[in-house]
Formats: sequence, C-alpha cells, structure tokens
Amino acid sequence: MLLAASYYFYMCWKAEYIFLIVISTIIDYAVGLRIGGEADAKTRKSLLLVSLVANLGLLFIFKYANFFSDSAREVLNSLNIFYGVPHFNLLLPVGISFYTFQTLSYTIDVYRGKKKPEKSLLIFALYVSFFPQLVAGPIERSTRLIPQFHRVNRFDMQRFIDGSQLMLWGFYKKIVISDRLAEFVDTVYGAPTEFSGIPLIMATVMFGFQIYCDFSGYSDIAIGAARILGYDLMNNFNHPYFSVTVPDYWRRWHISLSSWIKDYLYIPLGGNRVSRWRYYFNLFFIFLVCGLWHGASWMLVLWGGLHGLYMVGGAATRGVRSRLRQEFHAERFSGVLKFAGIACTFSLVTFSWVLFRGESIGDSYYIATHLFSGLPSISDLANLGSGGNVLGLAGIRCYSIRYLLVVVINVLFMEFVHILDRPKGTRRLLNGRPALLRWPAFIYMFWSIVFLGHYGYTEFIYFQF
Repeated sequence: MLLAASYYFYMCWKAEYIFLIVISTIIDYAVGLRIGGEADAKTRKSLLLVSLVANLGLLFIFKYANFFSDSAREVLNSLNIFYGVPHFNLLLPVGISFYTFQTLSYTIDVYRGKKKPEKSLLIFALYVSFFPQLVAGPIERSTRLIPQFHRVNRFDMQRFIDGSQLMLWGFYKKIVISDRLAEFVDTVYGAPTEFSGIPLIMATVMFGFQIYCDFSGYSDIAIGAARILGYDLMNNFNHPYFSVTVPDYWRRWHISLSSWIKDYLYIPLGGNRVSRWRYYFNLFFIFLVCGLWHGASWMLVLWGGLHGLYMVGGAATRGVRSRLRQEFHAERFSGVLKFAGIACTFSLVTFSWVLFRGESIGDSYYIATHLFSGLPSISDLANLGSGGNVLGLAGIRCYSIRYLLVVVINVLFMEFVHILDRPKGTRRLLNGRPALLRWPAFIYMFWSIVFLGHYGYTEFIYFQF
C-alpha cells in the first residue's frame, strides 16, 4: 500500500517520469543481488560500475546535459565556432538528485559488504520511493530504513502526537516564516540594482532564514509524516546557525547530504589521510560537487567553490589559530570566543547566499559590492522619524513595516524554540518541557498559520534540485 501511495504521489506531478524511478529501482535491485552472490572482485566492480553509470547517466541527461551543452555553445560561439547540438526540451524531474543518491548508497553499501542485498523487490522499491522524503530528503541509508520496512507497525498514539507536532512545526516554518520572507527577498533580488546598503543586507539575511525554514520545514514535515506511519527518518538539521565554524555548519546543515558526500566521495578520495595539498584539493573538490548537486548553474558551482575556500582556509590556518589560543589562554574567554565564532560563521554563510540566490553572476556581483554602500550615518538614524528614505526601503510595497516586524517576531520565536530544544533536537519537539510552555507554543503556531500564513502556489526551494 505504501509503495502504491508513493508512486501515486510522484505521478501526481508528472506521471510519465515514474519510469525513471522504476528503472533505477530495477537496475539497483538486480545489481545488488548479483553483487551479493558474486565472489570475483573484478565482476563485483563491473556490476557496481553498471549501477553508477545507469543512475548518474539518467541524472546527467535530465539535469546537466543542457547545462554543459549550452555552456559549450556560448564559449564556442564567442570564438566564432559553430556548435550544432540543440537544446533539449527536458523538464527536470522533481527529487531526482535525492533518490539517485539514495539508491546509489544502497549499491555501494552492498558492494562494500555493509549491507546484505534486499531480496524483496517491493521493499526495495519502497526504500527508493518512500513518499514522505522522496522529493527533498532526507537522503536515507538502506542500512537504516530498509530494516524498518520489514517490521510490523501498529497505530501508536504517542507517535501520532509527536509526528503531528513536528509536522505543525514544519508547516509553521514554511508558511508563516519562509513564504512571507520570500516576498521581501524576491522584491530586492528581482531588481537588485534598484537598492543598495540596508535593503540588500536585509534581503540577504532574510534569504538565509527563508531557505532554512523552507528546507528544514519540509524535512520536519517528512520526518513527522513518516513517524505517524511508524518509521523514523534521520534528522536533517541541527541548529546550523548556531555553528561556531564553517565545518561545524556543514555537520549541522543538510546532514544527510553532507554525510553522504563524506562517506561516498570525500573518504574514497583519501580524505585528510593524504598530503597537505591533496587534502586541500579534496576539500575544495567535494564542495564544487556539492554546488553542482544543488543545480545546473555556474552560480551554484561558485557558491560551492566559495564554501570550499572557506574550508581550505580554515584547514590551512588551524595550526596558527591553535597556537594563538594557547598563547593568549583563550580558554578564559570561551564564551566570548564561542559567540564570535557563531557571528563569524553566520556572516560567512550569509554572504555565500548572495551567489546561491542571485539570478545572475552580474546581479550577485552588484549585491556583493553594494552591501555596505549608502549606509545611513548616525545623524541620519537619529532623524529616522523625520521622513525621507533613510533606510533605502522606498519602492518595496509588498511589506509594510508592521508586517515585517511580525515576521521578525516569528523568526525570534523559532530561534527561542530552538534554544529551548537544543539538548534533545526537534525529533520530539519541546518534549520534556512543562505543558504550560509546550501547548501555548503549539497553539501559537497553529493560529499563526491560519492568520499569518502565505497561501497560494509556492514550491519548496529544494524541489528544484
């Protein structure tokens, strides 16, 4: 029943693209069985190659073929060289990056001997297409999810309550915060040259919270729905904006992807058990891949490359920073240093969103170079109530200052809940807290969705990947 529901769920978007999931499922199911029963190392490697070529080939055709072809056309045309390959009218399948990585992890785990081949085609097909996390993750490992499909589940009221609360939290983050922030962000980033200074800074910071609430909101809904059905999905976020370093951020943001890249790409490349320069290359390369995974765009490749530079810079200066901490007895100022680390990491990550959200390289360059131009002076701020356009917000009609304050209050409420919930995470949201704290929070979220929610057709950002 769950498999039928999952296939129906996906076909509601574009029915004919179900064949992509079916092809990946059949190939990896057959390859897994063959690898599990094959002793010859060369044959096992050939079978693994079949899975890699088939899955990555489909991903390349539908997601990257036009991107690389169009890029080659622009370069060759600029050199007056004819390029006759046409642009193919292909619609990007929803969630293809997620379920491709998920099914690849199964084949690789079977090849490595970490997972026995799944004998039931139905259960394996459900693992590939399980509808709560099919289109935007979390990217689940077969070693964790497939065994859950073998057990018998019965209705559990506590799981229903926990899952419903988590889904409510996800809808609140998406509908009340993310989609409302999108109105301001879209206005500024849609015509960035009309703004400078404070509006650009506000829109960039707001996008950081928009994409977080959008993506983590979907993850919460997926985890909550699966929990109601009797299954446990991995936590995909762990308060990333409380990170003290960029590596710490990537251990907290989109955990299922960052751990996948670490296990199936970074470590096979040698990780940090290689020469220094090879280690730096490995760090930089995996973030280029991470950027490309997010979408067929040079903007996203640059975004990934910028995070790669952050990681390489942090690794290269680790020894110097350690000696400075010892020299100045930094342990005496641990609280101050932690706050400074969070502020610095948040600033670096927020700046990188300029490349992620910008609609072109030119727009991103303009935003990056005008973030701090035209800022009001102290005397201007002192005369804030005297009229004029001190904050540079003229032309933004989608937001009244009153509603902007409401959204900011909801962002602060979300962070307050995060702080309360940090020791246990959001899998069991606010559990262990007094009922006088828990239930007013849930009631507030519910009525915020009703009265402050943004209603209309708005996709989740990561549906595009």
